[in-house]
Amino acid sequence: MCHPETGAESDSASQIPDNEGDVRSPLEPYRDSEMKSTQRNAVTLTGNATGQAIMFAHGYGCDQNMWRLVTPAFAPAYRIVLFDHVGNGKSDLSAYDEKQYSTLDGYADDILEIVHDHDLRDVIFVGHSVSAMIGVLAAVREPERFAKLVLIGPSPRYLNDDGYVGGFERPDLDEMLHSLDSNYLGWSRAMAPAIMGNPERPELAAELTNSFCRTDPEIARKFARVSFLSDNRADLPQLRTPALVLQCSDDIIAPDQVGDYVHRHLSGSTLVRMNATGHCPNLSAPEETVAAIKAFL
Repeated sequence: MCHPETGAESDSASQIPDNEGDVRSPLEPYRDSEMKSTQRNAVTLTGNATGQAIMFAHGYGCDQNMWRLVTPAFAPAYRIVLFDHVGNGKSDLSAYDEKQYSTLDGYADDILEIVHDHDLRDVIFVGHSVSAMIGVLAAVREPERFAKLVLIGPSPRYLNDDGYVGGFERPDLDEMLHSLDSNYLGWSRAMAPAIMGNPERPELAAELTNSFCRTDPEIARKFARVSFLSDNRADLPQLRTPALVLQCSDDIIAPDQVGDYVHRHLSGSTLVRMNATGHCPNLSAPEETVAAIKAFL
């Protein structure tokens, strides 16, 4: 149950509203029971059924509902692909396999399966936080499927390491993971405001806290270790897909040095420093986020 300050949790909170202006394609063909990925990852396709596919991938502890302020701007021209990582949102919790999801590659497998199940090509992949690196891994493996990547607050490694600034010292990260293990909801209430930033808008931190509350706690603990202990720096130079790096200011999860590092190691990438603060501009600054993505496209 969520903390009373964040409001009562309800099933409807994780639903994607019918955004005004969406050009929706028939949903029945997309919810084919034979498509394993559709049920596993609660895949939702809306927008222009004949348009280029743009796939939005949420960050840690979130779900596809976090894109609701961004997707309406793309619905008239693009085929919107939304999904939940296993353990989040409306995903199938029974599909979680600890071995498969012991690295980010397991989540990249899911991305590619969704792409294949729906025969998506020239995909524009928009990944937030840890999903940015998951998208990089998927595009490195099958570059022919992806046209462009948009990486919002990406980090190939969260730990500081031999001159590399990731933002976290190992003792601090160990303490955070211990707190997450011992009291997940308490950790959520404490961390959500810091991750979100924008203290003058407490409703944003409350929404992120509620999103954490909707995530399966056991899977969330394991996904936290996979996310925060990963090291995907060696994967960056292998990417050949054009990429946009969106870097917010005052981001405690992916500070400026990390965005600079990603930009330097992605050949031909574009770096945009946003006016938005915190780690979740898709919620705190959706208009600026949309404008940056459209300018890149």
